[in-house]
Amino acid sequence: MALSVDSKVKELMKNDAAAELLEKFAPGFKTNPQMKLVGALTFRKLASFPQAGISPEKLEEIDAALKALGE
Repeated sequence: MALSVDSKVKELMKNDAAAELLEKFAPGFKTNPQMKLVGALTFRKLASFPQAGISPEKLEEIDAALKALGE
């Protein structure tokens, strides 16, 4: 299954490579207990919240990196 920012957070957390990648862009992704509460959201939706602190440019960079994992 191809990964992208449109993948659900819980799917990204289950994939070790994706979780490591997201940890680099968003420190605490793997360890923050609140991530379990947003598992049903897509990463794009999570990033849309101001608290996430992810700019549209950074989101595009994350999306490209996640897609590259599937190649």
